[in-house]
Amino acid sequence: MRLWQYILRRIVFMVPLLISVTLMAFIVSHLVPADPLGMVLSERAMNNPEIVQAYRERWGLDKPLHMQYLIYVWNLLHGDFGDSIATQRPILRDLAQFLPATLELTLAAMVFTIFLGIPFGVLAALYRDRWPDHLTRVLSTIGVSVPVFWLGLLLLNALYFHLRLLPGPGRLDPYITPPPTRTGMITVDSLLAGDWRAFWSALRHLFLPALVLGSYTMGTVSRITRSSLLDVLAQDYIRTARAKGLAEWTVILRHALRNALIPTVTVVGLSFGDLMSGAVLTETIFSWPGMGRYAVLAASYLDLQAIMGVTLVIAFTYVVVNLLVDILYAIIDPRIQVGT
Repeated sequence: MRLWQYILRRIVFMVPLLISVTLMAFIVSHLVPADPLGMVLSERAMNNPEIVQAYRERWGLDKPLHMQYLIYVWNLLHGDFGDSIATQRPILRDLAQFLPATLELTLAAMVFTIFLGIPFGVLAALYRDRWPDHLTRVLSTIGVSVPVFWLGLLLLNALYFHLRLLPGPGRLDPYITPPPTRTGMITVDSLLAGDWRAFWSALRHLFLPALVLGSYTMGTVSRITRSSLLDVLAQDYIRTARAKGLAEWTVILRHALRNALIPTVTVVGLSFGDLMSGAVLTETIFSWPGMGRYAVLAASYLDLQAIMGVTLVIAFTYVVVNLLVDILYAIIDPRIQVGT
């Protein structure tokens, strides 16, 4: 099977998978033993049957569950995610507002994950059982084991409140005018507008939450890279390459690391989805107006359609990232044949 045929097939398989996700999210959200109208109506209004019935008709809560789900899927196919009970706005507009901030934070965290996690893993493998290996394993263990909220509060207290090396919560300094919104990511928008002052401010605000969010995945990627590279370095073809007189870094970069990166690519791909869905604590600590905070707001109001909208976006992210990971497998290691 050719690569483009494989990609097309995977895209087709995405449709029933996403429908299954919406079904599971719908069922789980309706298992909550509470009435979402109780979060938006006063006690006096809840005692008025006419007001309650009017709101149920407005939000479609007066219909049977299977009809609610079918209507929701039909609206999704037409690009309508419904209206949010919490914000009183279309959910698609809310997602368009909050998603870019989370995407910007996730991409920055992935930069730390890739450009720190992989080199740390390589150094640990090359200097096995020596001080670079021990130091890397200590840092990896800290990144994996320390809770995100504790690390965030610790770094915020040290680097902002005491040392004043980095700015506090938020995406921009209060005296900086935000650039015109094009992508919703301030660093990108400021570059497109040529506003270097806003770009530097946004970059400094982005550094600390991205470091905190990516700390866990950095540790995981580092450990996976170390283990995989040690396994590859013990293979016969690596000894053959060295026996041919190739330079050590040529052997490592062109022969060993290329094959060792396959498990790392898997972890990096899954980590992207994890960061997108797990940024709630980081966004709360650093007052980052992203999708995680929107999901918490929706959950506090029992805003079922908004919760399902967030779930669908995260599920779509996982599916797309897994597709990209499978494509990268064939690029990194030509021996891997695209599945039939």
